[in-house]
Amino acid sequence: MLDYDAEAAEYDRTRGGEERAGAAAAAVLGLLPGDARTVVDVACGTGIVSARLRGAGRVVVGVDLSAGMLAYARPRLEGAVVRADARRLPIADASVDAVVFMWLLHLVDEEVGERAMAEAARVLRPGGVVVATVGKNFAMYTVPSDLSGVLEPVQREHVTEKTDDPTVFTGSGMRFGLEPDGEATYIGHGQGWSPRRALQLLPRFDWYERLDATAADALRARVAALPDQDRPRPDPVYRVACLRKPK
Repeated sequence: MLDYDAEAAEYDRTRGGEERAGAAAAAVLGLLPGDARTVVDVACGTGIVSARLRGAGRVVVGVDLSAGMLAYARPRLEGAVVRADARRLPIADASVDAVVFMWLLHLVDEEVGERAMAEAARVLRPGGVVVATVGKNFAMYTVPSDLSGVLEPVQREHVTEKTDDPTVFTGSGMRFGLEPDGEATYIGHGQGWSPRRALQLLPRFDWYERLDATAADALRARVAALPDQDRPRPDPVYRVACLRKPK
């Protein structure tokens, strides 16, 4: 798991900046009901997406465990942030119109994801929605490339975080009385890796750390042998799913 306090200063610059944030926010806004006014953005990070939701006329509260991230989110949301765990939201029952999980579910195991979903369902008003990025663990493979052909089989074998699998997300929501209510996609601008960038980033991932030394060396050698080491491969296409709490 990344140290998000340490990552905060460079997070936006290395994650597609305003272009990706704008695409993400547009996808979320397209799934929110027109009368959804209050939004809780869980794992809001630097608030770069939250601020765009706020700019669209929503009342947004950003929630994150990282104090470093919240230091950047706070001015963007004019102080409307809280440091808290997704499994224990400091929010009253049935008090908000939407809960957003943009960059959380691909990082957590099913137990944590289930508890986060339970909290989302608890704080939602009837008619409210949960909107989440799903399938992020494998989003870089939505547009096939030589790099994805090397990485995908290994990652699929070793990823244990299943919470952002679309079927797991929907099934979890349904256990708490939520119903499927649409999907959207957006381009992850600036997130297409070059082989050289992949070699730099691989050690940060939990699934890579599960490889033994021989497998890790073999994977790195295959990536290093690819042509055009500095050419970014296609940007991923992210899926966003929506679940609604019945009235």
